[in-house]
Amino acid sequence: MNTQIHPLKRRNLADEVAGRLQQVICSSQYSVGQQLPTEPELMQQFGVGRSTIREAVRLLVNAGLVRVQQGLGTFIMSQHAMAEPLAQRLHRAHYQDLNEVRLLLEVKIAEKAAQNRTKEDLAKMRAFLKQRYEHAKANNIDACMQADINFHSSVAEASGNEIMVDLYKTIATHLKQSFSERFADTSSFLETQHLHKSLLQSIADKDPAQALLWSTRISTHTK
Repeated sequence: MNTQIHPLKRRNLADEVAGRLQQVICSSQYSVGQQLPTEPELMQQFGVGRSTIREAVRLLVNAGLVRVQQGLGTFIMSQHAMAEPLAQRLHRAHYQDLNEVRLLLEVKIAEKAAQNRTKEDLAKMRAFLKQRYEHAKANNIDACMQADINFHSSVAEASGNEIMVDLYKTIATHLKQSFSERFADTSSFLETQHLHKSLLQSIADKDPAQALLWSTRISTHTK
């Protein structure tokens, strides 16, 4: 790196390191495909610890600027950062927009889960669905909502698509607070328990068409 870098004194060191690196990358001092200096080199250049460098690199990954290739290093993917990190964009999104994306994901996830699920996946789904029902009967809204999120997250994991899993879990996390504000009790969870049981059965039967159908019915009911 040609730019002279001085040790940092600010409290949020990872953000500062990421900002400095982003400036260097976006100023075309690196070309796409070029490798960043190693962790020890960056630690020495910035005067910070390994954990700070790793967090800074994670921020650059989230911004779409670099990719980390295990055992080889960190490489430039783009010289133009995303206008806004996905997590930040989701945080300020309207409930309706965010919920529509969640429901669309759930439908596709269910279809893929019916094709790819394992016995272990089914065991997780059954456990979370049982918890969902027990908490709903007890009118424990917070625990019921978490069990519902856990159930659909386990369906996402069974889909075998890691990107969909990450997207679903991220969106569900941002929606949880909105759910707390919209649901005063667990009545709607009790009303849809039979739909979720049918969805689970279609996944167990490895029937993608039925899984898509039941997931769509759940989505229609919960909009």
